[in-house]
Amino acid sequence: MKEAIKKLQAEMDANKNDFYIQDVGKALIQYVETHPEDAAKFADADKTIAKSYAEMEKQAKAKAKNNRAMFTPQQGYEIIMKYFGVTAGTVPVPEIQKPAAPETKSAIAKTDFDISLDDLLA
Repeated sequence: MKEAIKKLQAEMDANKNDFYIQDVGKALIQYVETHPEDAAKFADADKTIAKSYAEMEKQAKAKAKNNRAMFTPQQGYEIIMKYFGVTAGTVPVPEIQKPAAPETKSAIAKTDFDISLDDLLA
């Protein structure tokens, strides 16, 4: 189990700006922690989180109509788990995390600005 978590975490650490790898990695680590009997499937050096995305793309292309395809979160995680060799049991579907809203530009944007046309023309 430790080997599988270490491998998943290493891929996440190497791809800190990739939301897919971060979110899926967290879900897979949680899965491995609660299902240690499947840990070896995630420790396989040939299987990566990034390659699970490629598998999802492949299936989306096969399903596409008018160059569009969609999977529910449940379907997406089923594809990921099947890619890693897990076909039975509960498929983890974590709550989707929205990226944090950007901070306001500066305190100046919050400052009241009160001037009249008469002040400018005087």
